[in-house]
Parts: sequence; structure tokens; C-alpha cells
Amino acid sequence: MEITDNSIIPVILSGGSGTRLWPLSRESYPKQFLALDSRTKKTLLQNTYERLLGLDGLENPILICNEEHRFIVAEQFREINTDPQAIILEPVGRNTAPAIAVAALQAISLGKDPLLLILAADHLIENIVEFQRVIQSAKAYANQGRLVTFGIVPTSGETGYGYIEAKESPNKEDQITGLEINKFIEKPNKDIAEKLIKDSRYTWNSGMFLFKASSVINELEKFSPEIINYCKISLEKDVKDLDFLRLEAESFKQCPKISLDIAVMEKTKLGTVLPLNVGWSDIGSWKSLWDISQKNNDGNYINGRVIAEKSKNCYLNSEQRLIVGIGIENLIVVDTNDAVLVANRDQSQNIGNIVKGLSSSSFPEGKMHRKIYRPWGNYTTIVEGKRWLVKLIEVKPNASLSLQMHNHRAEHWVVVNGTALIEKNGEKKLLTENESTFIPLGCKHRLSNPGEMKLELIEVQSGNYLDEEDIIRFEDSYGRLKNTRS
Repeated sequence: MEITDNSIIPVILSGGSGTRLWPLSRESYPKQFLALDSRTKKTLLQNTYERLLGLDGLENPILICNEEHRFIVAEQFREINTDPQAIILEPVGRNTAPAIAVAALQAISLGKDPLLLILAADHLIENIVEFQRVIQSAKAYANQGRLVTFGIVPTSGETGYGYIEAKESPNKEDQITGLEINKFIEKPNKDIAEKLIKDSRYTWNSGMFLFKASSVINELEKFSPEIINYCKISLEKDVKDLDFLRLEAESFKQCPKISLDIAVMEKTKLGTVLPLNVGWSDIGSWKSLWDISQKNNDGNYINGRVIAEKSKNCYLNSEQRLIVGIGIENLIVVDTNDAVLVANRDQSQNIGNIVKGLSSSSFPEGKMHRKIYRPWGNYTTIVEGKRWLVKLIEVKPNASLSLQMHNHRAEHWVVVNGTALIEKNGEKKLLTENESTFIPLGCKHRLSNPGEMKLELIEVQSGNYLDEEDIIRFEDSYGRLKNTRS
């Protein structure tokens, strides 16, 4: 479909680290890439786009993410048969204003002035029909040059959200009317929050926007010209890398780390807020995830190998081990293959501080999962010692690892499912289930899956240095010759 001035291009910001839902969500695989809505198997990122299907003028999205997650983002959109307008890679995180500036400039470069619908990748919305109805109404304001933001009708005096004060109260509940913004309020304390929600002029700040690409560029040039200048340079010098646009790093790093609210919305006279009452959640804590999850008659959300007796109002999630709860209440219990979280449900918002402590104390579990995703599939560390390591490697059909070599380790491969094509120093051989091969130190080798089903094999590494940095790549289908870790 050709981009026009009436097109809506979703801009999905997916660079968050998601530490508040540790240990499921971590820096290496944050919450936007997880299927956390118990009513669907789709991930939060996939749902962010699919809930827009049916909107008039909807185009494929522009995605903003960091380099580490680029293949995850591309794969998740391939799974829903959607080809993004662009996947833009931020060399560093600079908050929402630079990310939105880059997206707006990229949209304008397509030759038209489309509407941009700015969305976070990790929100949940229950009433999709009403959500689309409000967006359709917002188009009229955006087409007039207004910068529209969506204010969530508050259900409680939350202290974890910023608030938007409109200059007047909204009209009847069934009317969708844009209101001029009076001011933005930073996250208030509990007493102030309880007062604010009694006044219908106040809504939670959702961080979602709708505006013409030219409108936000003009206001950024007026109030934060350095952002536009550096973003233009970073786009002019960008590098096309497979399906990705890699921003020029040095220019983008010069952008201030600032939100669009502070850079523009708190200063502009063009701000409009539309109240939004659609069952919204940013899933910012385990408590909020328990709130929106489907629960049994005892108020328990249960997933995986879990037995709960005489237990109430708990979130119990096991990836592999058996969890048994007896007589427990109001607990979050999450088991992964390398960490277990046990928390009081009302204290779960403090997990972010725990994760910071884990990272500063060099606990790898603070940032990394044992299961690591790569463009060809994934690998999971099963067990390790000082000079040896055992992994389960899964390779997608018709995918291939790079042609590579190691200076510090040897490897044994045992095929447990599927067919493997093994290349060693130029010689190729097919291995099937229960067959194995040895990759000596210094051997130039490659692993491929020539079949139509998933390949699984056990890899045993041995040597004096087992880090992923010990990879010298010679050929790679995914443009990773300069990057050994992904």
C-alpha cells in the first residue's frame, strides 16, 4: 500500500529492559518479547501491532530497538507475517524524544507526511474496539497539527505514573473530545494521587501519541533543535544492514537523554489529550501482571508444574521445576532454569532495585537468561564447570550458524533431534539422531540445519576460555562478522 498523508504508521518503541518482571524478563530478553497475556500466545510486541488491524489507513510499522534485540524483533514480526517499514537500531538508549525524532524523519523521507502513532511495545489493552475508536477520533486533531497524547482514565491513586491535567473536564462518557493540556505532573505521592483521581481533568500519562510527522519535527526544532540536528546526521550516515537501519553512533550519542514529554509536550501550545478508558496496563510489576491474568476460584494464577493447596491470591509460574504451595497467600513465585523469585505481591515493585544489586555484584542472572536467542535459533546453558560447558543448541529449519573458529576451546556435538550438516575445514557431512562429531581447537567449522524440522543437539565445550567472545567468524548470513557476541 502506498504511503499517503492520511496513512497511519505505528512507531513501536521496543528498547526497554523490563527489569521489574525479573526473572522472566531480563536485559537479554525483556518483557515486550514475552507472551504475558494469559489469553493469547502472542507476545506483547506482536499484540501492540495486531490490535491496530482494521484501522483506516494503517500501514506497517516503524520499529525502534537496540542492536542486541534486532533479530528477536525481526523474527517476531516474521511470525505474524508483517514486514516493517523499517527496523531502526539505536546504538545507545536516549529515551523517547530522539527515538521519535528519528522515526518522524524516516517517515518524512518516504515522501509524504503521514500520521505517526507512537506506542510502547509492552502495554496491554483489553478493549480493542474502544481503543481503535479513540484513535480514529484523534486523527481529526492530529490532522489539524495538534500533538495528541492519550490519557488513561485512572482507576486508583497510582504513584508510579505521571498525570496529565486538562484545562477542562471531559464531556459525556460516550463522546470522545480532545482537551487542551494545562500541565504535566510528575509521579505524585499517595496523598496527592488520591486527590487527583477525584477530578476528571486528570488522567494517567500513557506515553502514547498521535501526530503528523511534520508537526512533531517542527516542535522539536523549536524546543530541542539539537535532537533534530543530531538525528538528521545519524540518519544521513546510517548503514543498511540486512533488514535493519543502523544509526550512526557518534551523532546519535550526542542527543540528550530526554523524553518527548519534557522535550516538547510540557512546552508546546499544541498539546491535546484524549481520555482513554480501555483496560490499559503497562504491566509494570508482578502485582499488575497478577491483576490482569486469568485466575482460578482461589484467585491464583497458575502456569506450569504447580500444585497449590489452601493458597489464595498468588501468581505461581514454573518454567520447569515443580512448585508446591501450601497455605500461602498474596505471593509471587516465579521459577526459571537459573533463578527463583519469591515475593510478597504488594512488594513486587521493588524488584528493580534487586536487579540493580545483582548486576553490580556481577551475578549474570541479573541481566542474562540461560537461554540466549540468535538469528539462527537459540542455545541454553545446561550445566558448566571451570573448564567445560554443556549446551542445548536449537537451529531453525534452513538456518545456519556462521563459519567460525575458536582459539581456546574444542567442542563435541551430539545430534538428538533432526539432521545436521557439519562443515569442518571445508569437508561436509550429514549427521542424524544419536550421531556425533568432534570440533578440535582451531578447526574452521559451521553447523547448518538443511531439514524442514528443528535441529537439536548437545554441545560439550572444553578449554581454558569458554566465553562467547572466543569466536572468529569468516562467513555469516546475518551480517555479524564484526560482532562476536550476537
